[in-house]
Amino acid sequence: MTTTTTTRLLLAAILLAVAAADDDGQTLLEIKKSFRNVDNVLYDWAGDGAPRRYCSWRGVLCDNVTFAVAALNLSGLNLGGEISPAIGNLKSVESIDLKSNELSGQIPDEIGDCTSLKTLILKNNQLVGMIPSTLSQLPNLKILDLAQNKLNGEIPRLIYWNEVLQYLGLRSNNLEGSLSPEMCQLTGLWYFDVKNNSLTGIIPDTIGNCTSFQVLDLSYNRLTGEIPFNIGFLQVATLSLQGNNFSGPIPSVIGLMQALAVLDLSFNQLSGPIPSILGNLTYTEKLYLQGNRLTGSIPPELGNMSTLHYLNLANNNLEGPIPDNISSCMNLISLNLSSNYLSGAIPIELAKMKNLDTLDLSCNMVAGPIPSAIGSLEHLLRLNFSNNNLVGYIPAEFGNLRSIMEIDLSSNHLGGLIPQEVGMLQNLILLKLESNNITGDVSSLINCFSLNVLNVSYNNLAGIVPTDNNFSRFSPDSFLGNPGLCGYWLGSSCYSTSHVQRSSVSRSAILGIAVAGLVILLMILAAACWPHWAQVPKDVSLSKPDIHALPSSNVPPKLVILHMNMAFLVYEDIMRMTENLSEKYIIGYGASSTVYKCVLKNCKPVAIKKLYAHYPQSLKEFETELETVGSIKHRNLVSLQGYSLSPAGNLLFYDYLENGSLWDVLHGSSKKQKLDWEARLRIALGAAQGLAYLHHDCNPRIIHRDVKSKNILLDKDYEAHLADFGIAKSLCTSKTHTSTYVMGTIGYIDPEYARTSRLNEKSDVYSYGIVLLELLTGKKPVDNECNLHHLILSKAADNTVMEMVDPDIADTCKDLGEVKKVFQLALLCSKRQPSDRPTMHEVVRVLDCLVYPDPPSKPALPPALPQSSTVPSYVNEYVSLRGGSTLSCENSSSASDAELFLKFGEVISQNTE
Repeated sequence: MTTTTTTRLLLAAILLAVAAADDDGQTLLEIKKSFRNVDNVLYDWAGDGAPRRYCSWRGVLCDNVTFAVAALNLSGLNLGGEISPAIGNLKSVESIDLKSNELSGQIPDEIGDCTSLKTLILKNNQLVGMIPSTLSQLPNLKILDLAQNKLNGEIPRLIYWNEVLQYLGLRSNNLEGSLSPEMCQLTGLWYFDVKNNSLTGIIPDTIGNCTSFQVLDLSYNRLTGEIPFNIGFLQVATLSLQGNNFSGPIPSVIGLMQALAVLDLSFNQLSGPIPSILGNLTYTEKLYLQGNRLTGSIPPELGNMSTLHYLNLANNNLEGPIPDNISSCMNLISLNLSSNYLSGAIPIELAKMKNLDTLDLSCNMVAGPIPSAIGSLEHLLRLNFSNNNLVGYIPAEFGNLRSIMEIDLSSNHLGGLIPQEVGMLQNLILLKLESNNITGDVSSLINCFSLNVLNVSYNNLAGIVPTDNNFSRFSPDSFLGNPGLCGYWLGSSCYSTSHVQRSSVSRSAILGIAVAGLVILLMILAAACWPHWAQVPKDVSLSKPDIHALPSSNVPPKLVILHMNMAFLVYEDIMRMTENLSEKYIIGYGASSTVYKCVLKNCKPVAIKKLYAHYPQSLKEFETELETVGSIKHRNLVSLQGYSLSPAGNLLFYDYLENGSLWDVLHGSSKKQKLDWEARLRIALGAAQGLAYLHHDCNPRIIHRDVKSKNILLDKDYEAHLADFGIAKSLCTSKTHTSTYVMGTIGYIDPEYARTSRLNEKSDVYSYGIVLLELLTGKKPVDNECNLHHLILSKAADNTVMEMVDPDIADTCKDLGEVKKVFQLALLCSKRQPSDRPTMHEVVRVLDCLVYPDPPSKPALPPALPQSSTVPSYVNEYVSLRGGSTLSCENSSSASDAELFLKFGEVISQNTE
């Protein structure tokens, strides 16, 4: 009897739920009325909202039994308008995700009527007004993310009494008021983020009761007072208090917070010494104390932080020597001690930190010579010793810094010459040596082709300033204060009048002596040889010289034709058509060549690349490589039509493509055309297909080595063609290739390749990932010392990556979910470990699914609800395996797109950049 009653009650409940669900279709149509920009994204939300039909609408997930709406996911669809109060009628909905749209207006109070709601994500919109207090009526709410809106007012205190809330994200709003002492009533809350608001007051003493917190971010508010002692009772992994007005000492008890991975107290008004007990934080990876008023010396105990990756103590009042045992932090990647009062010598032990990529000791009182051992830091990218009291010479061992991009030794007392070895640094983009006592000339820097910023002003340099190669980039200000320097860029002649007169007299005297001596010598030889000449038979002819043994400038270079487009042409034809490569035919410059345009007799244009260097020492090897490159044909590769090698200059002939390079279209001063989202997707796919052909379908396989937007050319239909793979090296049997120096372009170079010089196909994949970021953002890889990849990683960590989307994409993309997928793909391609990157075949497959998606008849489902509270939801948001923009293609390979994108969570949660 009891079983029968229970069954009847269950059936009655189901019938009631089904009856209630019949209204959900009408509710969804009512919600749609409040949205704008819905025609292209919610086109299937139509009809009368009849039961069950709405379950196939985009972004709608229904219960399998009652057919009530269980989840609503309309994220990233560029929706405008407001959130309708009708949303409160969805009584069974457990998840609402409207993030990354353009929704405005207020959050309706009626959302508190969604009594089954567990997840509410409205971040990255334009919502205004106060946070509704009705949200406290949601008994099952676990995840509340309202970040990156324009919400104001105070945080409703009733929210703190929600016993099941686990995730509270309120960053980047206009919230005011103070932190409530009741915030620790949330016994299950592990993520509390109110970064970048206008909160005031102090951190309440009850903070020590927030024992469930794992992430506490109060940064960039207006909080004051001292950091409370009992904050040390927390077991957080991340404690971020930067950008406030905290004062007083750093509590020593923080040194007992063994779970800390990130401690950021930067940009406050903290004073007193750095507690030596911080050395106990052996699991901490990032320690940021810069921008305070800290005094005393750097505690040697910091050397005990064995897992430390980033240490920044800049802009304080620290003094004394740099402790030797700081070098015990063997995993340190970045060390910044700038803008303090540190003294003494640079410890030679710093050279033990082999993973360093940034070393900044600038603006201190460090004295003595630069240890030559610093040159052993082969992974170093940035070195700044400026504004100190250094003496001696620039170590020649700096030539071993093969990854270095920036060297700043300005405002010291260094002397001697600029080492020739520095001129061999192929990745150097900034060199500042001003205000020293350096002598000699600057000719050693003429081969630093990547150098963009040079300042050698106010030294004792002399000689001619070159006018070619990279020196054409530098202004005269770079050379001021060196009276001995002269040349075109400085507007001064290198010879005075008196000097010219003395030189001319000297040359005349030498010439006269030489001519007289030559005449006497010829007379003696003629007299001695005359009897022998008279005996030579008249029928004996002189042998003809071997033109291969004695090359002559009178012999025209040979033109090697590889394809029929240039058939029946000779070298003289090319020279005549271009007026001996006149400047008026120049269409571009590169780091290694000048490019000309030539229209052939058949009216087809070709691009002529004149190489700066006379390739190579082994001419036969170079010709063999050109023959290999010329044999490669693919619709997404620029074909090598022919070549000409001679002492006068080496010329390569390629297909000419009308719309120039992707770099020109994205970054050129006069953009020819705005690229919409579909065009960018096709360009990304075309470039990927060309690269995949080189990696997987060529025999032997080929590594490009210099994938960048300047090497992706666009035809009249804006289809992508990968160019300049002539410097690629064939891979025969080995999977990797070791180079004596790093090739590529700054901003695109794989960091593992830069560190090890070990090259494989995954190095190209990294560079391709940077190109994807260019396409997505419209920004340069390196611009004003800002690294695009690092910027995107920081945005991804903050869940704000969609802020970086190029406006031309936002205006033309129907589904911003696709944009997010390509962001995911770009960050997968550019992961730090090559083994974590996809192959280009995998990249092609994913992009192909976006360019040629499944037919719309297959309804898309929103993401599954989180099944476990132990998985950080902010990671899961980036792994939408069943969302509206799901990448699922028929006949796909064994490695599914879901598996590929699942790796993206690591980009967010294990960001080590």
